Amino acid sequence: MNLLDRRLLFVTGKGGVGKTTVAAALARLASRSDKRVLVCEMDAKGSLAAAFESSPLTFAPRELSPGLFAMSMNTEDSLREYLRLFVRIPLLGRIGPLARTFDFVADAAPGVKEILAVGKLCYEVRERHYDLVVVDAEATGHIVSQITAPRAINDLVQVGLVRDQTNWMLDILEDQRTTGVVVVTTPEEMPVVESIELIERLNTTTKVAVAAVVANRVLPEPFGRGEQEIFERIDSIGRQQVIDALGDAAGAVLDAAELAVSLRRNGATHLATLRSRLPPDMLTIYVPELYSRSAGGRAAELVATALAEELL
Repeated sequence: MNLLDRRLLFVTGKGGVGKTTVAAALARLASRSDKRVLVCEMDAKGSLAAAFESSPLTFAPRELSPGLFAMSMNTEDSLREYLRLFVRIPLLGRIGPLARTFDFVADAAPGVKEILAVGKLCYEVRERHYDLVVVDAEATGHIVSQITAPRAINDLVQVGLVRDQTNWMLDILEDQRTTGVVVVTTPEEMPVVESIELIERLNTTTKVAVAAVVANRVLPEPFGRGEQEIFERIDSIGRQQVIDALGDAAGAVLDAAELAVSLRRNGATHLATLRSRLPPDMLTIYVPELYSRSAGGRAAELVATALAEELL
């Protein structure tokens, strides 16, 4: 199935690989397909707002462009909404002491905060407020505990309101046609290793589907076949001879070419390792290095264009 046909996508990856930009790009791309889209930042660092060149996001979704809404997860507001919707407790203003009590309980019982955050997203899916919810999720080291919190609570609590709530969340999270995880990596050793370990952990310890792997910042081959032959002939002639014939600037050109070739081949090696460890049918999307100083909305737009070429 098409990646954007799912209704809930968690986008994760090692810090620095561009997961927020990819999440923003996926949301942009889906909204252009006439989908009503919500994109949510889980860590409240403000990176998602920067990706849209927006003012700081809040818990209340804000429409950034036609059909595209964005929000930032907040524990206190999530608790407030949960109590209003499911416990039928009307709350006015800040919940203050109750929130502090909740923080104490949540620290003592890991998974409580996570289930509120994930529950909010599952609720938006269940109520069909949006065609697609894209989550700028926690990094690779935390995403598993985040998405498995409902299962952990469900196994712990055998009866009552909490178990009833986790049952419908699990129906959404563990339906592989509804929910998926998108793992973002770059063609470097540590991001690839962490991505492989995460995918294996998701496949062995959860029932949540890995929907796709996005290899970001992939360097193009610097030379075509004919150009590569010329480069190798120049190299065989001798570096110093080329410099003597063309001047010192030729040495700088050769250094740059050698570096480009080395980086490309090194990245290709890591990508080959990644492909060898992925299931044969895993959707793998390659996003090229932008070679641009663009950031924020412009970078997300360029990545959305690259994603469109592979998904649409």
